[in-house]
Amino acid sequence: MVLERDLEAVTAKRNDLPSAADVYDEGEDIPIEDVFDDAFVQARTEFETFDELVAASPSEAGSVEEFEKVSHGEWDEFVAESTEFDDEEAFVFAARDHWVAKRLQLV
Repeated sequence: MVLERDLEAVTAKRNDLPSAADVYDEGEDIPIEDVFDDAFVQARTEFETFDELVAASPSEAGSVEEFEKVSHGEWDEFVAESTEFDDEEAFVFAARDHWVAKRLQLV
């Protein structure tokens, strides 16, 4: 399995990768659960699903559907305490890279 941090190195070695248009439509909405899928959450946090992670946060959100209830500051602190990441930004970029790797069939 390709680790997210190796994504750039792996893609540089491949000449058979699909174009961006083949794996993603510009107007396509990407469900947050697709980016933070179970495999990513289980490997990088103490939770089984992103829904569980959101529900465990110190906010009124009980599920992904209520994610907007989580304030940035409390989410940033919760991510640092509950994941292997220092902050929300690192968490989001790693999830994005994981999603891209899946779309490119690198994982």
